[in-house]
Amino acid sequence: MTDKAATVGELREAGYRAKSVREEMRDNLIGRLGSGEALFPGILGYEETVEPALVNALLAGQDVIFLGERGQAKSRMIRQLAGLLDEEIPVLAEVEIHEDPLSPISVEGRERLETLGDAAPIRWVGREERYAEKLATPDITIADLIGEVDPIKVAEGRYLSDELTLHFGLVPRTNRGIFCINELPDLAERIQVGLLNVMEERDVQIRGFQVRLPLDVLVVASANPEDYTNRGRIITPLKDRYGAQIRTHYPEELETEIAIAKQEARSVEAPGCRVDCPRYMEEIIAEVTRFARRSPDVSQRSGVSVRATIACYETLLANALRRAIASGESRTAPRICDLYHIAPALQGKLELESVDDGADELIVEKLIHAAIAVVFGRYFNIAELDAVVEQFRTGLAVEVGEQLASGDYAGVVQRIEGAQEALQPLEIGEDAAGLASAVEFLLEGLHLNKRLNKDSIGRAAFYRA
Repeated sequence: MTDKAATVGELREAGYRAKSVREEMRDNLIGRLGSGEALFPGILGYEETVEPALVNALLAGQDVIFLGERGQAKSRMIRQLAGLLDEEIPVLAEVEIHEDPLSPISVEGRERLETLGDAAPIRWVGREERYAEKLATPDITIADLIGEVDPIKVAEGRYLSDELTLHFGLVPRTNRGIFCINELPDLAERIQVGLLNVMEERDVQIRGFQVRLPLDVLVVASANPEDYTNRGRIITPLKDRYGAQIRTHYPEELETEIAIAKQEARSVEAPGCRVDCPRYMEEIIAEVTRFARRSPDVSQRSGVSVRATIACYETLLANALRRAIASGESRTAPRICDLYHIAPALQGKLELESVDDGADELIVEKLIHAAIAVVFGRYFNIAELDAVVEQFRTGLAVEVGEQLASGDYAGVVQRIEGAQEALQPLEIGEDAAGLASAVEFLLEGLHLNKRLNKDSIGRAAFYRA
């Protein structure tokens, strides 16, 4: 830290030349591309779609708007753009906005440099100070984004005609950085006009002041496609100023949806108890969300967020843990009976077309059944399970559910001749928790394929012919 320049003179002697924020990001992006380093760590499923479009926009130095439904990692991608900024840059100290020490753009910065010359102090700002974000709401004012006359400065004796009476808003304060505005169409039109001037004309009027501010800001925004494309929600000239309009999407592959859920889910564990989730249960959770995105009962205008998958996965593990703690088990696995506890996690993530009382619970149950059935079909050929079904036709009935400990399912398997062989596609091994989960999956799959009847009484489920 001691070798950093502390004054404008020292900075000048070091041969410093400021880059524009677009040049800076472009150079760092080129370096990452050349080294093979991950551009956006933790963001999955965009490698062949969103990421190339964003890289092209940054290489071209364009302002960017991301269009996508909720839960498509728009904000996360935007925040990671700050990682393409230099680790630190010098700015004039004690000046309201981040100024290039050798070429300030504000009256305050120019006067400070003229007064102190090479002795003007500088400070070093990191990436986190060069990124600002604002959620667009109807009550946002020009003062919030651009600036306003500061009454305190007027009270100190400055004239209203003096540009130094201005207090700058978020956008000027992000000079030499990245400014993000989320849900852009929610901005009032008059505020959109102010943003338009900043992006293109580089001037803005504040309370009658015509202030020329050649700001060096990369402006990034996010919006829901429906709001963005609706006439009247956003002024056409502002649309035209964005160099790149990038469409985000939900995970296209089941594997990606599962990977995101496992990456983002909070740890669910307790001392002395381990939860292992079988692969087919992970697939069911992911398929619940994917069916919701295609369901006519669910409004598709705002989408079904990946957060729904994450929340359902966490809840599934949590209920398995709760059940294991209650029965004193040291190891457990989520079962079909745990799936019906994900409803509270999922209901808040869905906007339903129906407003009937109780419709949400029925729709969630329908989604769960559809997910179980499609995953069951991946692991089992229903025709090969006739021998198992035949035993139920001769009077066999089986009880399963939360009230049974994992160790009790070995007895269930012994009662069903050929069950051990039938479960082989699930590769459960000798684990009692895994066996319990597999047995419930097999029985529920047979029920949903109309091979078995099911009676639910309290926490118990009875399967019969």
